[in-house]
Amino acid sequence: MSNDTLAGPDVAELEDLARRARINIIKSIAHADGGHLGGPLSAIDMLIALYFSVLDIRPEEPRWPDRDRFVLSKGHSSIALYTTLAMRGFFPVEELSTFDSIDSRLQGHPDMTLTPGVDMSSGSLGLGFSGGLGIALGARAAGKAFTTYIMLGDGECNEGSVWEGAHAASRYGLDNVVAIIDHNKLQQFGWHGDTVAERLPSYTGSQLADRWAAFDWKVLEMDGHDMTDILETVTTAKAHRGGPVAIIAHTVKGKGVSFMEGNYKWHARVPNAEEFAIAMAELGEPGYGQGGAA
Repeated sequence: MSNDTLAGPDVAELEDLARRARINIIKSIAHADGGHLGGPLSAIDMLIALYFSVLDIRPEEPRWPDRDRFVLSKGHSSIALYTTLAMRGFFPVEELSTFDSIDSRLQGHPDMTLTPGVDMSSGSLGLGFSGGLGIALGARAAGKAFTTYIMLGDGECNEGSVWEGAHAASRYGLDNVVAIIDHNKLQQFGWHGDTVAERLPSYTGSQLADRWAAFDWKVLEMDGHDMTDILETVTTAKAHRGGPVAIIAHTVKGKGVSFMEGNYKWHARVPNAEEFAIAMAELGEPGYGQGGAA
């Protein structure tokens, strides 16, 4: 059953799905004792909106030829994609406990040959974007009407392959592709110190939007944590004709957990028992009180 035959969840339901997804993400990372947290938490609202309200997909038929495609180019945030796919019904939610384990289908970076619902393997930054553009070009050649959505990290936009792809997409007038940049304004490296004032200047202000516009992409901006804004902006992007669309999604790294928000040290860190309990309490997981005790 594709999305156009479903009455999708309302905004409040999407917000609750995102809250539950954050719980699943943190539990999976804690259980695996490794992985990335900050980026998945900044991306998850958008993934929930896409998979539950936007993408035309069939979880019971993951390789349906006419499905919309989604490529997580920032592949290190794979646990966010796996969580969304599991909650959407591509595989059991219980399988999230196998994340990053030997012989698991849920490896540290997405593998399209292993995991139901993964449309492109990714991990080496920038290459997932190129692959997604290839999917869009192939759809045009095959006369397919589906849309390809690609999520990149803002740090990923340091990669030269991103801008080579951006040039090619506008050169060929690809209007069946939407790039979503998770602009949480934090990357793992490149810091002069621990304060916001010491961020690299290229990741403050409007420079990122200007770069995409310079490559002749239609540029939209949205709050990547506001479900209404996400749905409206993505709908506008999908309807655009004549060329590709880039959405600059303003987000907060580590969104949803107070001590993780805006802290680049949570790019890839596992919470200890006390931190885990506090996070569960803040996210409203039953059995955890406000003090963080189970």
